[in-house]
Amino acid sequence: MSDLPRKAVTRTAKLAALPLGFAGRATWGLGKRIVGESAEIVGRELQQRTAEQLFKVLGELKGGAMKFGQALSVFESALPEEVAGPYRAALTKLQEAAPPMPTRTVHAVLEERIGADWRELFQEFEDKPSAAASIGQVHRGVWHDGREVAVKVQYPGAGEALLSDLNQLSRFARLLGPLIPGMDVKPLIAELRDRVSEELDYSLEAQAQQLHAEEFAEDPDVVVPAVVHQGEQVLVTEWIDGVPLSEVISDGTPQQRDRAGQLLARFLFSGPSRTGLLHADPHPGNFRLLPGGPGGADDWRLGVLDFGTVDRLPGGLPAPIGQSLRMTLDGEAEAVYDMLRAEGFVKESVALDPDAVLDYLLPIIEPARAEEFTFTRGWMRSQAARIADPRSPAYQLGRNLNLPPAYLLIHRVTLSTIGVLCQLGATVRLREELEEWLPGFVPDTDEDEQSAAGA
Repeated sequence: MSDLPRKAVTRTAKLAALPLGFAGRATWGLGKRIVGESAEIVGRELQQRTAEQLFKVLGELKGGAMKFGQALSVFESALPEEVAGPYRAALTKLQEAAPPMPTRTVHAVLEERIGADWRELFQEFEDKPSAAASIGQVHRGVWHDGREVAVKVQYPGAGEALLSDLNQLSRFARLLGPLIPGMDVKPLIAELRDRVSEELDYSLEAQAQQLHAEEFAEDPDVVVPAVVHQGEQVLVTEWIDGVPLSEVISDGTPQQRDRAGQLLARFLFSGPSRTGLLHADPHPGNFRLLPGGPGGADDWRLGVLDFGTVDRLPGGLPAPIGQSLRMTLDGEAEAVYDMLRAEGFVKESVALDPDAVLDYLLPIIEPARAEEFTFTRGWMRSQAARIADPRSPAYQLGRNLNLPPAYLLIHRVTLSTIGVLCQLGATVRLREELEEWLPGFVPDTDEDEQSAAGA
């Protein structure tokens, strides 16, 4: 690959080949069945071949195609095990790596964006990338002042490629849907498209990252690398070593899994309260476990990377989330229903039974009820099946609920984080984090007085 394939006709041809490939393999599978091989074996082989082709194409194209693959990867926990098994390895690969950009292209971008003397800014610069993601790749280096740094270089033509890919993928949404049963793929693609312009702007990313770095500078649990230098398509930040969360998912100890899960939940809920921003790209490639937590050398901290996608929440997470969650746990069906209607989750034209709405919500928020909860793929699959089964009352009720635009990204980030917790199989004290950081979850004094007066 000489450069990021960005000509619309080339990229469209690669993406258009995916549905044809799916159809060809289905025909191959039918042929194997005719000659007597078991349906289970053929099904597994078919899924494996489909996964290999899908993620090979998405990884090669980078851009929006790979971004879409990464977005799908965090929902892997919701897949039935017989489908998830063949896909899991391919999904994990996509989170951490992609074919690299040629060295000459990297140097050309650095020369254009930093200056012809860009090498003088570095004591060392490694031409081989340490990571490659959807719109850029990261090189390790040593800054002129001796600090180890990560140099993020955006692929030339990334913006055009992102939009082209996502427009093309939206045309194939119906064919891609079966990859994640029960998920409506089209709104996911639409939302990714809406976020493209922000993620391409490294000045916005630098601002968001530096704000987090300053806020968490003395934090014993969370590490955010500081921004060192920022250009139009180049972002230089401090380097952090650590164990990628994808490795913890595949090979981590129970202690690492639980610690990673606890800190991930803490960062999700504390970040908006402390910075007014929500880190909105919670796939495992963006997190590291670092040694040296508050418990000493054997304890762990959470390193957080990539602030290209954030949701701006100046007042922290909206208080109605915490209030409705608390009232649901308390069984206040009418109050929950009134709040969901006021916030736009239930449209004025729709009438639902408040008790049925409560029954719909309670299983989903089970992790917030107990002192600690073990997130598992089995639990995630059971929730996905309950909501996605057309024969289920939950499915029928869910079709009548609405997701207001202001809550769209918060909803996706929360679901994605829960998906990662299930991949980790982590035991987490979620309620503890909610009580500490989620506005409205713990009633304030005025609320208590109003309730007493009403009684």
